[in-house]
Amino acid sequence: MNPQPTIGIISPGDMGHAIGAVLRQHGLRILTNLQDRSTRTAALAAQAGIIDVADDQTLVYEADILLSVLVPAQATACAERVAAAVRATHTTLLFADCNAISPRTVQSIEYVLREAGADVVDVGIIGSPPQAGRAETRLYVSGPAAERLKVLNEYGLEIRAMGPTVGQASGLKMCYASVTKGLTALASEALTAGQALGLTDELRDSQGALFQWFERQIPRMPPKAYRWVGEMEEIARTFADLDLPPQMLEGAAALYRLVERTELGSETPEERHLGQTLEEVTAILAAALKKEADQPSGIYEREA
Repeated sequence: MNPQPTIGIISPGDMGHAIGAVLRQHGLRILTNLQDRSTRTAALAAQAGIIDVADDQTLVYEADILLSVLVPAQATACAERVAAAVRATHTTLLFADCNAISPRTVQSIEYVLREAGADVVDVGIIGSPPQAGRAETRLYVSGPAAERLKVLNEYGLEIRAMGPTVGQASGLKMCYASVTKGLTALASEALTAGQALGLTDELRDSQGALFQWFERQIPRMPPKAYRWVGEMEEIARTFADLDLPPQMLEGAAALYRLVERTELGSETPEERHLGQTLEEVTAILAAALKKEADQPSGIYEREA
């Protein structure tokens, strides 16, 4: 690897462009391929100083490290694309899967990339998108090549190696997010029910400090709900693989699908007009329930 590695990122969305911005501010050259990406993603990449290259083959040939930062449903397809590009270019590559996916999913991705000739690091991102000078985001890494990713500690990120097994870092992410985003889903559902039943004030009085957490977390959730659907499904898969009940997280995924279907789900983090408070979010969701009540089946049956 070069003394100053070139970094590729697929895709520079909310988290990816923030990671790229920090690395760019610390002097690294950051590349991406914006084919089939949205205009919003292209704008975020330009804002972060990330260079758009022509295709996947150029990306893997020029990058020393490639970070995959996508919605969970796209993680496997991305790995297959990258594997094809690695084979075509006969290049070496350190592929870091930073997606919120189950240990089983990342192990299948490792197999695909390893067969193509790339080394794979499993990455679990804990925290919000990073910002320069703020150490609130940690990237936990695992796998035989995990130590090699620690070079990015020199360029503004916080990389913590866990162990030699691909799946450890993703397992940590799954357990962590099951509590944070799972609790956000449960609270959103309970407080929406309270809104529909006219019990908001009583719920506020009964929850104390926990309600203050809800007031901070729930309004931040709607623009991210579409991404969290797949994450909840991956957590459910993780739990099922351990013979633990997956149904709670499947319910969380259904709740986030409901949010995505409302006007709340159409907004982006950069442009928020709706759902600025807990009361506004639950009022919009309660109104959506009335509309969906006219449908022939309920949320869970419809989404099965």
